[in-house]
This record gives sequence, C-alpha cells and structure tokens, in this order.
Amino acid sequence: MRNLLFLNRKSEQATKTSRDNIFGDSDAIRGLSNLYSPEGEVDVRRDIADELFDSGKINTSGLEKVRQVQREKPGTDAALIVKQLHLANDVDILAARAALYGYKFVALHAEDVDRNAYLKLDKAYIKSNRIMPVKFTDDGKGIVLATSEPGNVYVIEEAKKLAGLNVEIIVCKDEDIDAVSKIVEASVLDYNVDEIMSDMDEDVELIQDDTNENEDLEQMAGESPVIKFVNYLISNALHEGASDIHIEPKDKYSRIRYRIDGVLFETMQAPLKMHSAVTSRLKIMSNLDISERRLPQDGKIAVIVGGRSLDLRVSTLPVTQGEKIVIRILDKRNIMHGLDTSGMEPDTRSMFEKQITLPHGIILVTGPTGSGKSTTLYSALNQMDGDRLNISTVEDPVEYELGFCNQVQTKESIGLSFSASLRSLLRQDPDIIMIGEIRDSETARIAVQAALTGHLVLSTLHTNDAPSSITRLINIGVDPYLIAASLNAVLAQRLVRKICENCKEPFQAPDSLRRQLGCSDLDYSQLYHGKGCDKCRNSGYQGRTGVYELLVMDDRFRKIINADASASNLQKAFAERGGRSLFGDGLAKIRKGVTTIEEILRVTQAGEIDMGDDVSEKEQTAQPANQD
Repeated sequence: MRNLLFLNRKSEQATKTSRDNIFGDSDAIRGLSNLYSPEGEVDVRRDIADELFDSGKINTSGLEKVRQVQREKPGTDAALIVKQLHLANDVDILAARAALYGYKFVALHAEDVDRNAYLKLDKAYIKSNRIMPVKFTDDGKGIVLATSEPGNVYVIEEAKKLAGLNVEIIVCKDEDIDAVSKIVEASVLDYNVDEIMSDMDEDVELIQDDTNENEDLEQMAGESPVIKFVNYLISNALHEGASDIHIEPKDKYSRIRYRIDGVLFETMQAPLKMHSAVTSRLKIMSNLDISERRLPQDGKIAVIVGGRSLDLRVSTLPVTQGEKIVIRILDKRNIMHGLDTSGMEPDTRSMFEKQITLPHGIILVTGPTGSGKSTTLYSALNQMDGDRLNISTVEDPVEYELGFCNQVQTKESIGLSFSASLRSLLRQDPDIIMIGEIRDSETARIAVQAALTGHLVLSTLHTNDAPSSITRLINIGVDPYLIAASLNAVLAQRLVRKICENCKEPFQAPDSLRRQLGCSDLDYSQLYHGKGCDKCRNSGYQGRTGVYELLVMDDRFRKIINADASASNLQKAFAERGGRSLFGDGLAKIRKGVTTIEEILRVTQAGEIDMGDDVSEKEQTAQPANQD
C-alpha cells in the first residue's frame, strides 16, 4: 500500500510540473490546476489528506481511513473526514489546504502589515471576504494578500482588480485576520491634532448632542473635529489596554496620559485652545453641566467601541489652568476571568474558594484603591449560583452591571446611604450581600448583624495588610467580641506588573537591590526582567497579576481579638501560624519569573527603590505613578 501511494505521488508530481509549465506562475490558476485532471489520465487528484500525509500530520493508517470513508461515501470532502476522525486540528487542515493550492501558510501579526498596503482594500470588504492586504512586493508592482479561504479564487481575482496590482497569496487563520485588522484599523485612522484644529473655528459653538449614547464611537469619527478627537482618545485607550484617561490642562498645552498596567504614560500633547472644547464634549456625553466650571462633577457614559459595550466614569476637577478630566474605562470582560486567572497561589485560592461557600459570616478584601478588590469580589460572586441564591450588592458607584445579582446604587443626597440600603436589603430575603466598602461604624455594625443572622457578607476595607483589618474594624467602632464571632477571613491584595514575555531575559540583581530585599533564600542567578520593546512601550512590563495575603480566622485569632487585638499582636500570630504575607507571595512570583524584585518592593514596601548604578533608562523615563 505504501509503495502504491509513493508511485501515485511521483506520477502526480510529474503531472503537476507539466501543468505549471503550461499555466505559468499564477497562484490562482495553479491552485485550480492542482484540482484538475484531464480525461484519460490516471486519477491522481490530490486532496487535503495527501498534503497532511506528506507533511507527517497523519500516518498511513490515517490516510487509509480517509480513503475508506471516501469509498463508502463518494464525494465527501477529505477535510471534513479528517476533522470527524480527529486526525488533525483546524490549523493543520488549513495549512494543508494552503499547500494544496500552492500557497504558504503563515502566522500573521500586526507588525507584519504595511499600513499603506492595508488601505488598498476597504475595511468592510476585508471583514466580509476574509482577505487582507499585508504588504507590497519587493519590486513594488504587486501586493501580498492574506486569506483564510484559499479556495475562493473569485474573491482573490476580485481583490486583485480592486487593488489594481498583481497579487501574491499567503494563507493565515481566520482569527489572525480579525485580530490584526482591529490593531491596524486603530493605527491607520488619521487623527492629526493640528489638522483638526485648522478645521475648527476660533469660537466653538456647543450644540446639545441628541445622538444615542450607545452609538458606536468608531462610526461617529467623522462628524466633527472635536467629536473625532474625543472618540479617538477613547478608542485608542481601549486598544492600548488603558484603565484611565487623564486630560490635564497645562500652561501651553493639554497633556493626555493613559494609565496602563497601573502606571501613567504620556501619549500626546494637544493645543491648549482645544482643551475647553474637549471638556465640553465630554460633559455633554455624560450629561453634566457644561456651564459649571467651579465645582467638581461626576458622570457616566455608555458607549460601544468596536462592538464592545463599555461604561465610562467621567470626573471633572477644577485646577489652576482649567478643568482636569479623568475617564475610567470599565470593561465587563476584564472582571469575568475567574479566580483561577487572578494570580492566587493554588493553596490560597483553594482556601478562599472554601470561604465563599460558607453559609454565613464576613469576608473582607483589603488594599488601596486600584488594587483589584472589586474584581476579586465580582469574581467570587460569579462563582456562586445566582439562580438558587439571592445575591444583592450595595455599591457607590455600581461599576459593573451584573445580570446574576441585584445591585443597589447609593445616593447620599437623597438619604440612600450604605447603612440605609443595607437595612432595606435585609428585608429582601438575601443569601449573599456584597457591600462596596465598609466606611463607617453604622455600616460595619449592620454588616456584623447580617453575618450573625445567617447571611454571607463580602466587603472591602482600606488597610495595608490582612491582620490590620481587625484593628481597623475596632477603630471604626465594632466591639471585638462581635468581630471574633462574625469574621471568617480577610484577603489583602496588590496588583503587580508582569514581565513582558516578548522581551523577557535573565537578570543579575545589583548588590544594592539584594541588600534592600534582604532575602537569603532567593536564587539571584535565576531572576528575570524585561529589557523593553515596542509591545510593552519600553517599560519591560505587560499585563498585571495579583499578590495576596489570606488570613483565615481560627480559635487562636478569636482569643487574641477578645484579649488584645493590637496590630502587632495579630501580625505576630499570623507569622507564627505560617501565613504567607504579601511580600512572601511576591517572592513566589519572582521565583517563577512572573514579575521583578523592583515591582514587588514598589507595591509592598514604602520608600524609594535603590537600584544603585544599574537603573535602566526605561525605569527613569516611565516611573510608576501613584494609584488613583
């Protein structure tokens, strides 16, 4: 059987070579010629099974199985048979299809795409026909087109006519075309601030915007220079992965900064005369008073960017040069990843997941603003059975709207405070209550009362570590015996930046940093850092993960709380029990090569980080800003 297959391939190759000489080098024609066999010749038509066999993706037995099915069901597509028999995955099948048509299969990335070439075809055409211009050929007379459908010769010929150039075809995954298109589309949009300003009159007339607040920003891009610029700031921030946009008036310009992975980066400087128009546009979008410039205001915008629904929280603040605007971007997809992707060590996550299954008690999540407390609480709620349980939240503000629970937005101006909301909520037969933050003694006492009467209460508190939360509750005004009876666990957390995988390399820590770390059991020869690249904006970091400190209450801690609940006593007991501190959890991530010593010291210890003479230029130019 194997010899017969080999002879068939030799005969087929000779036929293929002959056809190539006849039809020339046209990729589209050569692709069709591979599927054509003149009458009277031995049937040597190749299919995907042949290509997979030649590339070693399937063996002789697999090939025979495909042929057996084809004999039993004539006309059945070989690719479908291969997939049904689980002989190869979708990528291997697509690569084989590319080879069958004489094309090269590639993994396509945004940096491979020439923006000028990309503009040769319309965005809608690219999306609907799964074909995308990548770059011009070396001689400049042709263009390289990437497609996920190499068999669609009609689209290839049509794209050739639309581009007005000869074409070379490469094949890539469907997902690559979608992902690269989004990135390239964001970069090819021409938002020249000077050109926008040249189109504006000296006096900007503000007209009430009666468009739907959910209208897609990308479709609104051409309506006016100011709208175009504001929409660009928002859509570009989303593409860059920013959590906040800062628009700050200075003496001679308006500074635009994005907070990415917890750190502020300056992205551009706009003319100062544009600042008031941008501020007014954002106030109109968030239903704020555009005439009020003396007092701070807060608003909300619901938008759709590139098909993604977002909530924007807008905050204005009068400063000496005008009004500063901060826009917080709230994307629900960022909070629904689950606890398994939070960065918790397996033992910590297991203990925390056990705590959120308890029928009653209080679970606190502590840390500074911007440390991911809300994300942890939402992830915990998401693991609960929303159909069987009555889950309710009291928040200020409601940052993310969740379909599986009932959310209450507090409003102090009409008397709807945390405590008032909680009192009413307890009459709504709740099982799980999430309180946005315990801020005062009344809220704390109601939370304790709810926990003692059979409800599970989750909330946040602002303390530096887990043991200090108990001292904080006592300072608020909760009696120690009530804390001992109601508190189940406290989770302290911080967010640290992860090393960029694209530029990750081994790192030798300087002596000054080793002395500051003061850790003798860390292997300093196995450390890593990011040297800086375009993907991480030369910072050496991309993305964030959490470091955690979990205190689970037991009889010993309850006795300490009732006897002497000082912070030092509680911290000592936590250490003696073998609890892993925030710093200790950070060391575990350093050992795994997830983050760096500098990053752990930045979020867990006060004071400047002494890098000695080894401080890199990227850390001098992109110093971490304070968490908002």
